[in-house]
Amino acid sequence: MNKKAKTIFDFFIVTLSAGIMALNIKSFIYSAGLLPGGFSGIALLLQEIFSSFLNVKVPFSVLYWTFNLIPAVLCFKTLGKKCITLSIWFIIVSGILTDLIPAIIITDDILLCSIFGGITNGVAIASCLLSGATSGGTDFISIFVSEKTGKGIWNIIFIFNCMLLFVFGLLFGWNRALYSIIYQYASTQVINLLYNRYQKSTLLIISEKIDEIIKLIKNSTNHSSTIIDAQGTFTNEERKLIYSVISKNQVEPLFRAIKKIDPDAFVNVISTQMLKGKFFLEKRN
Repeated sequence: MNKKAKTIFDFFIVTLSAGIMALNIKSFIYSAGLLPGGFSGIALLLQEIFSSFLNVKVPFSVLYWTFNLIPAVLCFKTLGKKCITLSIWFIIVSGILTDLIPAIIITDDILLCSIFGGITNGVAIASCLLSGATSGGTDFISIFVSEKTGKGIWNIIFIFNCMLLFVFGLLFGWNRALYSIIYQYASTQVINLLYNRYQKSTLLIISEKIDEIIKLIKNSTNHSSTIIDAQGTFTNEERKLIYSVISKNQVEPLFRAIKKIDPDAFVNVISTQMLKGKFFLEKRN
């Protein structure tokens, strides 16, 4: 896929994700009276405060766009032109659609709304992230920090959302707030599952074609490798062990490429929980 086609495809996915996000808000979230995380949650909370206590109806899009303006400007240099452009497009489309789409009741079971609403929200955000954009708000902040540190902070964002829910619970009841925690937890876990840019994997490779595989790792991932002298205990043969750490999302394509070079290669992939030191992370466009 060439660059132009990839850009068009990314815009399509981001638009679809924005539609899913808006539909999720007007179905699962509205049906159960839940509060999503991030700036969309803040916008919905203020919207309900204005409506309940001041009898003033404020469009969701107005609040949502306002909150996202400052993070978008601050993160422009770090995240790049394409990421910011796609993110702003997501924010605009999701805001408009949330105001236009009528409320849809899929189920009145609050637990089902919490679980499936959270899953749907997580899929929408992960799809957006995989297309090189963010869903705005705290995602801007999360991606900004992750680009600087190389670590995902989705669980920290979850804690921030829980603090938001504490205020929500004080104002509108703890029943809705506690179910909203289930919603946000489900959403966070789906994002962690589907979006693994900041997760790392350790590769241990034994092969007869050492030089070709080392070159492959360097060219396809931009990561270096370490060769360790080893000995097979079954055959007592001297062998070379390739050690390398790469991003988790690079594992599958690299594994397939290794198997094309050496179908008999032994590849062990280990989840890396912590890594200290320099680690190359591909920059966003």
